[in-house]
Amino acid sequence: MVEQPTMVKICDILEESPGVKTFFFQNNLPFVPGQFIMVWIPTLDEKPFTISYIQKDIAAISVLKRGEFTHALHKKRTGDLMGIRGPYGRGFDLQTGLNPCIVGGGIGMASLATVIDSLPDVTIVQGARSASEIIYQKRFPMMKLCTDDGSIGFKGTTVDLLKELLKTQTFDKVYTCGPERMMYKVVELCKNHEIDCAVSLDRYMKCGFGVCGQCDCSGQRVCIEGPVFTSAELSRMEDFGKITILKTGERAILYKH
Repeated sequence: MVEQPTMVKICDILEESPGVKTFFFQNNLPFVPGQFIMVWIPTLDEKPFTISYIQKDIAAISVLKRGEFTHALHKKRTGDLMGIRGPYGRGFDLQTGLNPCIVGGGIGMASLATVIDSLPDVTIVQGARSASEIIYQKRFPMMKLCTDDGSIGFKGTTVDLLKELLKTQTFDKVYTCGPERMMYKVVELCKNHEIDCAVSLDRYMKCGFGVCGQCDCSGQRVCIEGPVFTSAELSRMEDFGKITILKTGERAILYKH
């Protein structure tokens, strides 16, 4: 039996950047950082979003405006309703006593925000195309930033900046989320430095509970077996960083090596 959405009221909205808003709502979710919920707009559609903030009975999702559904979410105001179900999937295995590094690209930072909240003394790397796309600057002022155009922080990619940091620092664990091409390179870099890595994999999801197979990656259903995978698991997933499944169900080359 499919779980029915619970209607929740939006209690606050925060603009993180010109294209990203965070929507807060009251709900006491049994949430592990890295898990996701399905968000429903009646008569329109349902889409997966990670929880980007949770404290006591307040949770939130951070939404990048890019399609019909997210445009509709961005039009919502405080007091409006939306449906949620979940949380679903496997979250991050958070280990204390380590020297961790967070590597986030674009809206992928949303999956990592609650990891940062849960771990003390983390090194945070966030990358984007330009300064206008950086999010959570007030929330995490200690972040090391990088942009493709050099408009803020280090000029280059998150992988470039991580390489620079590894010249003078050592990390026991890297947590990453962002474009799959970026994460593939982060995982390869971590392998070369013998660093354990955990990845939150973003694949197109329809159902959220393992039935449709739309989010498959080498036989692994991202909504059930993931979205968080270890570097050891990813080494057995040949499609990671190379092949994705489109909304049409077609397999497409993600990145040529």
